Amino acid sequence: MGFKQEGSALVFYHQGERLKIEPWGRDSLRVRATVLRDFTGNDWALTESVEHNADIVVEEKAENLPGEDKSPRQTGAIVNGRIRAEVNHRGVISFYRDNTLLLREYFRAYDGTISRQSRCLKTVNREWKGVIGGTEHSLLVKFESNKEEKIFGMGQYQQECMNMKGCVLELAQRNSQISVPFALSSLGYGFLWNNPAVGQVAFGNNYYQWEARSTKEMDYWITAADTPKEILQNYTAATGRAPLFPEDRMGLWQCKLRYRTQDEVLEVARRYQAEGIHIDQMVIDFFHWTLQGDWKFDRKYWPDPKTMVEELHAMGTKVIVSVWPSVDRKSENFWPMMEQGLLMRTERGAAQTYDFQGDCVEIDVFNPEARAYVWEACKKNYFDLGIDAFWLDNSEPDLGVYDFDHYRYCDGPALSLSNLYPQWMSRAFFEGMEKEGRGPIVNLLRCCWAGSQKYGNVIWSGDVPSTFEAFASQIQCGLNMGLCGISWWTTDIGGFMTDDVNDPDFRQLLIRWYQFAVYSPVLRMHGDRGPHNIPPLDDRDWGGGYLYTGQPNELWSYGEENYAIMKKYYELRLALHGYIKSLYQEAHENGSPLLRAMFYEFPEDQACWQLQDQYMFGGKYLVAPVLKLNQFAREVYLPAGQWRLTSTGQCFPGGQTVTVDAPIDYMPVFERVE
Repeated sequence: MGFKQEGSALVFYHQGERLKIEPWGRDSLRVRATVLRDFTGNDWALTESVEHNADIVVEEKAENLPGEDKSPRQTGAIVNGRIRAEVNHRGVISFYRDNTLLLREYFRAYDGTISRQSRCLKTVNREWKGVIGGTEHSLLVKFESNKEEKIFGMGQYQQECMNMKGCVLELAQRNSQISVPFALSSLGYGFLWNNPAVGQVAFGNNYYQWEARSTKEMDYWITAADTPKEILQNYTAATGRAPLFPEDRMGLWQCKLRYRTQDEVLEVARRYQAEGIHIDQMVIDFFHWTLQGDWKFDRKYWPDPKTMVEELHAMGTKVIVSVWPSVDRKSENFWPMMEQGLLMRTERGAAQTYDFQGDCVEIDVFNPEARAYVWEACKKNYFDLGIDAFWLDNSEPDLGVYDFDHYRYCDGPALSLSNLYPQWMSRAFFEGMEKEGRGPIVNLLRCCWAGSQKYGNVIWSGDVPSTFEAFASQIQCGLNMGLCGISWWTTDIGGFMTDDVNDPDFRQLLIRWYQFAVYSPVLRMHGDRGPHNIPPLDDRDWGGGYLYTGQPNELWSYGEENYAIMKKYYELRLALHGYIKSLYQEAHENGSPLLRAMFYEFPEDQACWQLQDQYMFGGKYLVAPVLKLNQFAREVYLPAGQWRLTSTGQCFPGGQTVTVDAPIDYMPVFERVE
C-alpha cells in the first residue's frame, strides 16, 4: 500500500490493485488501474502525441469525503494545468477544475478504521471480478452523480434523449447504434472510457456506473475546460482529428438499393448530366458481387467496370463500391481464409456469425494478415480499376445474433475488444489506400469508435425507418456524434426502409429530410424504396442478378413538384460550398463538428442546453428542421444577437422564441448577423 511517483505519473498500490494517473494533454489526465502484474500497453483511442507535464504531491491530509472523520491520512495529488486529481488512502479519486469539484468516484464501504455513513453497503469505487478460466476481469467503476449535470456525446443511440443523464447505454456496436464512449458534461469536463470492451454505462441520478464485461485494465481519460468547444479541442488533440475533406465530394452523392448493372449506373449518371445536376459521387451498393466475400463485380452484369469508371470520371464523378466483411461458405475466399485463421471464431457450435443471404463468417479484422488479405482482393478487383472509395457496410460487424460472448478474435474474446472492430475495418482500407498514395481518402462506414475520425470515415446513421419519429432521432444522433469527435456524419435521406414510395406522407418526409441533409456534412440520397415488385434479373440463387432491388431513388423520381424543391435545395448546397469548406477546415484544425448543438455556440445560454430539435450548422446558420407530418410552421429559439430569416430577410433580436412559416418548399433557417 502507498503512493509513489514514477516519472510524471502518480502511482498508488492498494490491496493488489495498481493505480496510475498521468498527464495526457492540455488540462487532461489519463487514469489506469489493473489487478494483474502490469498494464497491457494499449493506448486504444489515445494515439496522438500530447504534452506530458504535471506536479505531484504526496502528503498527510484530512479526509474531505462525506461522513469521514478528519484524521490526517496519506493522500496523493497530481496537477496538470487546470485539472487536479486527488487520491485518498483507499484509492478513491476526486477531480477538480481549478478548485471546483467536477467528478468523484463513488465509495460506500468500511475497512474497520474509520466510520462512514452507509458503510455497511460495501460498495467500492472499482470492483473487479475474475472471468473464470481467463486472465480478464469484469469491471465496474462508479462515480458520484450531480443532479444538475447534463451529459452529451457517447456516439449514436436510436432514442428520443439527447441528454444522456438518466439513460442506460449499452457499450456495444449494432446496426444504427454506435458506441463512442466520450461524454461531454455541462459541468465543464469531458470523459473518455478508453476501453473497447462490451459493457454498459448508466448515468443515474444516484450514481454513474461504467461496466466492462471482460477486460484486463481500467483506462479512462478526463479533461477540464470552460466551454464545450475547448473540451472537444482537448479531446481531439489526444485522439486525432479528421483529415481535410475534399471539395469534390461536398455536393450530391447518389445512391439507391440497388443499382444492379453498370448500364443502370451509367443511365442514371447520364440523366443527371442532361438535367444539369452534378453528382460528386456515385454509389454502387451491395450484391453487385458474385458471393459475399468474393469482393469483385459479377461480370455478367458488370462486364467492363473499368470503362464505366472512366466514363463517370469524365463527368467529374467519383465512384464508391460496397464491401462487406462477411464471407459466404461458398465464396472462393472462404476456405483459404478459414485455413489461415483469418475469420472470426465462435465459442460453441457451428462456425457461423452472419446469415443474411448466405451462410457466412466475418473476417477477423484484429488480425493484420486478414486485413491485408481483404485489402489486396479489393485493390485488385476494385481499386486498380479506378474505384475511388469504399462503402464499408455492416462494419459493426452485423451479426446473426448479438451474443458477444459467443465470438472470439485473434487478440481475445469479443467481449473484451469488439467495439474496436469498425475502426480496424476502416484502417484496413485507409492504410492500404494511403500506401498506394491515391487520395484524399473518404470511405463510408456504418459504425466507428473513439478516434475513428482520423481514418477518413464518413459515418452514416444506419438502416433507420422512414418515419418522422426516426428523423427526429437522427438530429440528436448527429449532434451527439459531433460532440464525441465524429464530424463527418450523414444519414439516408428519407430513412432507409420505405414500404411505398408513392405514399404522399413518405414524400413529405423525404423533402423534409432532404432539406435537413443540405445543411449537414454529406448530402446523400439512399434508401430501400418499396414496394419490392421489380422482378430479379435471373433465376440464379447467387450473383448480381438474383437479389431484389428498390424503386428508383433519383431526385426526379418523386414527381415534378418535389423535384423542383430538391433542385432548389441542390442549388442552395452549391451556393454554400465555400462555407461548408470552411467548416471542414475547422473540423480538421480543432475538432469542431459541422452539426453543432446549440450550447456548443452558446454555452452561457441555459436554454440552449435544453434544445435538441434545432442546431447550428457551423457558427453562422441556425437550422430548424421540420420534424412532423403536415407541419407548416414551427417555433424556433433565438439566442442572443441578431438573426435574419433566410426566407424573408426579416431580422429578429435574440433572446426570444419566434414562430415562423415552414411551407413544404422551405425549412426555417436563420443567419447570424455579425
